[in-house]
Amino acid sequence: MQHYEYYGLKLDPFSNTPDNRFYYESAQHTTALAKLMYVAQSMKGLAILLGDVGTGKTTLARKLLMSLPDDKFEASMLVIIHSGITADWLLKKIAAQLGVEDPNDDKMKLLSQLYERLVEIQEEGRSALILVDEAQMLKDRSIMEEFRGLLNLEVPGRKFISFIFFGLPEMEENLRQDEPLNQRVALRYELGCFHFKSTENYIKHRLRVAGAKKMLFTREAVQVIQTYSKGIPRLINNICDNALLEGMLKKLDVIGREIIENVARELGLRAASKELLKQLESQKVTPIPLPEEFVRPKLQAEHIDELGDMGLIAKQRNDSAPITQGAVNLREESNVIVAKKPEVKDQGSGDTDIDKLLDALEID
Repeated sequence: MQHYEYYGLKLDPFSNTPDNRFYYESAQHTTALAKLMYVAQSMKGLAILLGDVGTGKTTLARKLLMSLPDDKFEASMLVIIHSGITADWLLKKIAAQLGVEDPNDDKMKLLSQLYERLVEIQEEGRSALILVDEAQMLKDRSIMEEFRGLLNLEVPGRKFISFIFFGLPEMEENLRQDEPLNQRVALRYELGCFHFKSTENYIKHRLRVAGAKKMLFTREAVQVIQTYSKGIPRLINNICDNALLEGMLKKLDVIGREIIENVARELGLRAASKELLKQLESQKVTPIPLPEEFVRPKLQAEHIDELGDMGLIAKQRNDSAPITQGAVNLREESNVIVAKKPEVKDQGSGDTDIDKLLDALEID
């Protein structure tokens, strides 16, 4: 028996594997998404989203990708998994994902192909957008110059293509290698860590999605989780996952403070200082609502197989598109892959009142 099954759950609530079913709309993630949507819609050119390890950058990038209307955007996500990529490699992958057939090895011819494709996209009434995850891995100045060159493709009032970089704070140092590109950053947003209430609601949300009928952690336990996780979603998942396992082994119905302290000690986590916890509480954000035209039915799952030697591509798919085995065959053609979505049962529309659902998950 899996530890989550012991608690009557249908899904593993605290897995760190990306799954859009568990996307939590915190105030700062909602605000970030709304601002990035604005950049995408207005074709501002370049935006960057920063955040420390485990704060939800990749989750937000995938949420953004799947929120973009297919009839308005030609959008893809490039995930950089190797710092040794070259400018030529990057340019060819961008061209391929925007629909350029047989990208030419000659750079000048490739740029001509890419320009023609961008004109086609614009004539279709759509916008070209590339999301770049793990962008701190782009350390070569020639790569920054390539992005700057692409951003120079424009008509009065709008760019032909826009980019949104997601990465660690050190990404800003890389951008400073090319000051003209750095000056083109139209929007910058930095994700912080959760304050206590967000951590509590985050845990409740993931339990609800997994099928919980009640809150499985006491309030004191959540306070200790906040102390040791410092409000970082990935660490919250790690602590809660281990705590459920410990709870099953001890046949506990509810996880208390002692279990969390034991788990944190075993994971080698250090408690946050009182000063840091106060700082987190003072950084509460008032969320900016998402424009209605970008609100789409929530995806029930998204799986991206990480193939390729230097990076991978997640290509936007229509939410209702059937899954085919052909998606995985791209590995034979190039060192990139496209996202594929398994068929899942509909679990309702996206207009559920989250607050009511969270309130219902109170401790018995």
